[in-house]
Amino acid sequence: MRKKSFRVLAIALAMSTVSMMSTANVLAEEATEVETEAVTEAAEDAADEDQAAADEVAALIDAIYVQERTDDTDEQCAAAKEAWDALTDEQKELVEGENADPDYFGRDTGDASLDDARNQDDIGENELLVVSFGTSFNDSRVEDIKGIEDALAEAYPDWSVRRAFTAQIIINHVQARDGEAIDNVEQALDRAVANGVKNLVIQPTHLMHGAEYDELMEAVAEYEDQFESVAVAEPLLGEVWSDAPVVKAD
Repeated sequence: MRKKSFRVLAIALAMSTVSMMSTANVLAEEATEVETEAVTEAAEDAADEDQAAADEVAALIDAIYVQERTDDTDEQCAAAKEAWDALTDEQKELVEGENADPDYFGRDTGDASLDDARNQDDIGENELLVVSFGTSFNDSRVEDIKGIEDALAEAYPDWSVRRAFTAQIIINHVQARDGEAIDNVEQALDRAVANGVKNLVIQPTHLMHGAEYDELMEAVAEYEDQFESVAVAEPLLGEVWSDAPVVKAD
């Protein structure tokens, strides 16, 4: 009888041990699942936070990717750059908007400090205003636009050479990324008036007539009576369409 009881007790203990081990395995599996879910949720939350930060910068870039300057433009440019600088490298790669992308701030286009915005005062009575569409590529701007301006300054030492861009989108890009403020046409004309310029010559670097040149002429018409003389040069190719009154040989 004792042997039988002992055998029953041993079997019961064995079954209890197996049951406890099975329960422990289930609990361990459940704990692993909970831990995995927590890790996954944390990773998803981090990814959402990264995307939200990138989306905020994209919205700030899109806000300054416009052709009209406002009283808020300077502040918006500074805010966009500050928000970009606060992103991690991984977050910067996520920046994508209507016009925004990682290259807006991230692309290396050369050393902006080699350029000269030519927005100084103390102009004098004679100003030669060089008006370009503009470019946000620093190396290109130094070689091309600045190169033209430097050549004109050397050729006409009695005239103060100044710069204006017609593309506000580019002006904002250069200002936000590099901290270089370039005048648009209205700003440049206001500067000329404030400096007491009497004789204004405008030399566009536009290739031909078009919207940019027409807008330049409209802006100049608003200021003509504030100077003693105003002259605007023709674009290199002039009017190029077939019914133009004058078509240059080029």
